[in-house]
Amino acid sequence: MKRFRLTALVWALGLIVPLSSVMAQDASPDDAAIAEEAFVYGFPMVMNYGVMYEYFIDTSSDQYKCPFNEVYNTARVYTPADTSVVTPNSDTPYSFFCADLRAEPVVFAVPEIEKDRYFSVQLVDFYTFNFGYVGSRATGNGGGKYMIAGPNWKGVKPDGIDQVFYCETDFATAIIRTQLFNPADLENVKQVQKGYQLIPLSTYLGEKAPEPAPPIKWPKINKELAAKDPFGYLAFLLTVCPPVGPAEIEIPMRARFAKIGIEAGKSFPCCELTTAQEAAHKQGVEKGLAAIKQKTSHIGTTVNGWSILDITNDREAYHGDWMARAAIAMAGIYANDSVEAVYPITRSDVDGSPLDGSQNKYTITFPAGQFPPVKAFWSVTMYDGKTQLLINNPIDRYLINSPMLSDLKKNTDGSLTIYIQKDSPGKEKESNWLPAPDGPIYLAMRLYWPKTDPPSILPLGKGTWKPPGIVKAD
Repeated sequence: MKRFRLTALVWALGLIVPLSSVMAQDASPDDAAIAEEAFVYGFPMVMNYGVMYEYFIDTSSDQYKCPFNEVYNTARVYTPADTSVVTPNSDTPYSFFCADLRAEPVVFAVPEIEKDRYFSVQLVDFYTFNFGYVGSRATGNGGGKYMIAGPNWKGVKPDGIDQVFYCETDFATAIIRTQLFNPADLENVKQVQKGYQLIPLSTYLGEKAPEPAPPIKWPKINKELAAKDPFGYLAFLLTVCPPVGPAEIEIPMRARFAKIGIEAGKSFPCCELTTAQEAAHKQGVEKGLAAIKQKTSHIGTTVNGWSILDITNDREAYHGDWMARAAIAMAGIYANDSVEAVYPITRSDVDGSPLDGSQNKYTITFPAGQFPPVKAFWSVTMYDGKTQLLINNPIDRYLINSPMLSDLKKNTDGSLTIYIQKDSPGKEKESNWLPAPDGPIYLAMRLYWPKTDPPSILPLGKGTWKPPGIVKAD
């Protein structure tokens, strides 16, 4: 089976037709503009569906996790073999579930966890909005029971439920991160993961289950199919994203999409398109993808060469700015809100030159006592600059993080230097080596549960702590 790569999907969608396509008289002047708007709006949703299809639907996929309404625990950290999600976190073993909320809500339970171990449960809807958090920062480590309800549920919070999270879409994904202190700690993480439980509301209440929701015929997706029919996938996905509640604001926009044949549950195109209509749609796709790339390259505030994104990934924060949502998805889908984690990212050194492991060696130095100010932990992770995936390397090291500090060598002044290069810096420095690809480099810091009191990276771009720049090694 060909492995579905979201980065490849991004590029494939951009290579459908030349920009020089010219619309003929029988195409509406608005067709290309509507197509561009629809592509930008649907971009994160199609990416999300690609992940969901591999993780929870396609049992033949080597990325498959589990069926809907079950919890899957990954009792390891991510490696280069994990390719469904770009810029994956390799700090924490993941757990996942995808809840089908059509028939009834689900109840999610977390165990009591020792106070020093960070964990988080990030709840994401089909729009890719973060609609809720459970975890060390949000709810504490004392354990609890939480309910996730879909857009059409009208009940009240049951007894014994600590909090109800309302999801705007019929399906909700949970991304669960459990901190791993070191390799010997993996068995402890497995015990924590066993405490993550998901059951239907009827089971929790001891009542008869409602009639199950009708089965869905999930369309197969891969990069070739998505490139051929991005609007067909959007029309399908709108069926599980009903315009009710807060989503009612989208009704006029979806009416515009219908003008070019994108309607929930209907085939796209509904009938044979003229050459001019096809050209208009393809032109809109290309312009939309180019605009997303342009936005992605300029989002955030640049500090010492690092781009720092201020993310609140929900409907209210975006306020209809679908381009911003698409850019966040392209930069790293499923990004946490900044209150949960901050992600300085870079492709450049402190002087603005592109990072390239085939041409240069680099270092990043944290002055003594000036490590990232967090309540949980921090890391610096290496990715291939072309794919934004983890890279194979001779020591199987994909990041350097704060739990590793006791194994790293400090400089005589107490500072810490990390060596960023494709070849070993020598045995005496290898403990501090972060292997780089033989080509473009993409680096991401992760600052989990950033402190709010000085020194702090918050407010982003103006905080009293700033990430040190990456410099070329002598």
